[in-house]
Amino acid sequence: MTRKNPPDVEEPSQQDIEVGKPKSWAAGIPGVVHSMAPALRDMGVNRSRKTLLAMNQKDGFDCMSCAWPDPGHRSTFEFCENGAKAVNWEATPVTVDSSFWTEHSVSDLRQRSEYWLGQQGRLTEPVYKPAGEDHYRPVRWGKAFTIIAEKLNSLVSPDEAVFYTSGRTSNEAAFIYQLFVRAYGTNNLPDCSNMCHESTGWAMGQTLGIGKSTITYDDFAMSDLIIIMGQNPGTNHPRMLTALEGAKNNGAEIVAVNPLPEAGLIRYKNPQEVKGVIGHGTEIADQYLQIRLGGDMALMQAVSKRVLDAEEANPGTVLDARFIQEHCEGLKELKAHLGNLDEDEVREATGLRTEEIDELAARYIKAQKVIITWAMGLTQQKKGVAAIKEIINLLLLRGNIGKPGAGACPIRGHSNVQGDRTMGIWEQMPPAFLDAIEKEFGFDPPRAHGADAVQTIEKMREGTLKVFLAMGGNLVAAVSDTHVAEAAMEKLEMSVQISTKLNRSHTVVGDEALILPTLGRTEIDRQEGGIQFVSVEDTVCAVHPSWGKVEPVGPNLLSEVAIVSRLARATLSDKANVDWEGFENDYDTIRDHISRVVEGCEDYNQRIRQEGGFVLANGPRDSRTFHTPTGKAMFTVNELEHVQCPPGRLVLQTLRSHDQFNTTIYGHNDRYRGIKKGRHVVFVNPEDLAELGLADGQFVDVHSEHADGRERVLRGYRVVAYPSARGCAAAYYPEANVLIPLESVAEGSNTPVSKHVVVRLEPARDNTVPTASPATT
Repeated sequence: MTRKNPPDVEEPSQQDIEVGKPKSWAAGIPGVVHSMAPALRDMGVNRSRKTLLAMNQKDGFDCMSCAWPDPGHRSTFEFCENGAKAVNWEATPVTVDSSFWTEHSVSDLRQRSEYWLGQQGRLTEPVYKPAGEDHYRPVRWGKAFTIIAEKLNSLVSPDEAVFYTSGRTSNEAAFIYQLFVRAYGTNNLPDCSNMCHESTGWAMGQTLGIGKSTITYDDFAMSDLIIIMGQNPGTNHPRMLTALEGAKNNGAEIVAVNPLPEAGLIRYKNPQEVKGVIGHGTEIADQYLQIRLGGDMALMQAVSKRVLDAEEANPGTVLDARFIQEHCEGLKELKAHLGNLDEDEVREATGLRTEEIDELAARYIKAQKVIITWAMGLTQQKKGVAAIKEIINLLLLRGNIGKPGAGACPIRGHSNVQGDRTMGIWEQMPPAFLDAIEKEFGFDPPRAHGADAVQTIEKMREGTLKVFLAMGGNLVAAVSDTHVAEAAMEKLEMSVQISTKLNRSHTVVGDEALILPTLGRTEIDRQEGGIQFVSVEDTVCAVHPSWGKVEPVGPNLLSEVAIVSRLARATLSDKANVDWEGFENDYDTIRDHISRVVEGCEDYNQRIRQEGGFVLANGPRDSRTFHTPTGKAMFTVNELEHVQCPPGRLVLQTLRSHDQFNTTIYGHNDRYRGIKKGRHVVFVNPEDLAELGLADGQFVDVHSEHADGRERVLRGYRVVAYPSARGCAAAYYPEANVLIPLESVAEGSNTPVSKHVVVRLEPARDNTVPTASPATT
């Protein structure tokens, strides 16, 4: 079907918001209904059947909504509510036709919400906005590539261009994308990792020698204790709840550490089990620690100190002395440092009672196999790198690295963000990778580090970047300091987006702008060499194939591989000895090169065709080997620092609603938190509201305060009294990104600090229209 006119999209006002009680359990029959009903309504029975029953199957396509791993024995319905929403969003038969671009100027589209933009349907033809004009216009593929190539080749330096990547991109597309960019002459390859798990990569790389999970999927079922920190599985990766349920059934204890009470961490009603349909379900968290924002580092130090104290009281019974002696360094320094830990400071930083910390320490000491898992709640703190290093300290003390049922497990939020990094999408790839590129393709790639996501915006603002090209994603909405980012993007000479659907980044553009429509992961990819498949890497280093299952929504779509290949041919001419046309015709040729360039991917074409794919080697997990400068795992000393909040202020975090994935808004409800028909809310503890002289349901302006003396404001937000940790507040991403200065980044990783925003709430000066406008003090 083709929609000739924009649909009637309901945009609720602030007065429409309905606030109910937060849920105390996740999934169940409502999860099934919310999964299936939109798909059947929008895609119909046949397209829904082909997509949903193929999702995450061994001969199907990989879900684009998260990087949660797949079990070896998969069910018929191996998808969750948010996965179904993501497929419905991508595989919709509704398309944007040529008349849309005449009817809607760029200025008009800029006034629309993310939700409205996404509802317009799939993009099916390249469009181009010339300099000085306010409308995109359809353009042929060949012309689009010529326009971009001529612009790139006119730049004084390749470093005046930047090439962004979303985690949705396949391994094959990512590999040839970075190859094209480096053959062009720059390492400006920022990606969405810069804004999510970059802190993880730095912390684990420096302590264990690898920035990836040290467990497999099956380790969850073998663990005695699972500590879940700074993540909300019920919304962000719901299939994790099934793994947690299995662990509980096998006797594991689970501890949740989160400022907000999240339904999925309280109780899970598995819709594929009888007890999940008509019964009580499974209690998930045995202990729920509602920690203050930024207190995770202090908590981990306090537990480690208790472990060391227990060993001192009963020598030889608590620490894994043999593991530490053979595989670790730095314990003496850690002991000395934690010996001076101030328990009063720990209580202030965490907001927890001593008894709660003692209970967690006792659980940890009792357990023989422990997994600690975390997400953006930790990585997007100012001390995110240090907090994750403290997790590693705690795991090392009792040898919980490199044995079944134990390890460190960062949960990636995007489906192939980890695979993109493995394939070379990073502005700081190590010399060994670049040497392999040179050996394989006969050109010397640039060696100077490129710009990450935050540095990209800074360089745009300075005027030193001229061209921005993005393969997927929505950088202008995803990055911090929204108005600064948008003003920077508008200074570009050209912006190019490779996309499936419209988003904010198509409306905030340079002088010239292009949109190149691409196939979705759900769609059959036919090339000259036959039907192609791609591959992805999940959060536990498993690499597996992904096959599209439905016909493309338009005959003029190109795959990401085809787009990159043709752009490279148009831009590079004979600059590099690369068979770009061969890449497009047969993706096996790409994988042959990957097998010789990327460590751990030897015999890629053979191994990816094994049932279920293959698992990349992982030194800490497989053999307790650590690729650090000393060859050992490193205990580290990290100075404790927590959020200092002046009187009358709160510490705010940004978060997702249940009806969204990253910056994509599926709807206006947040079912588990009790919110319907609205997103412009701020969650605050009732006792904090009373102290601030505010009332539940009142409209406020949310002001963030920073050392730069410049206030950033969200106006007309409704206060929702919520049982969060005292002193903490929360608001939805990406709308609340306006509150975070570009310069507010995590130490060491340069990740925007979205979980550490000091704010004050003032009665709204306008209760009718929510806005996100900066105000200069």
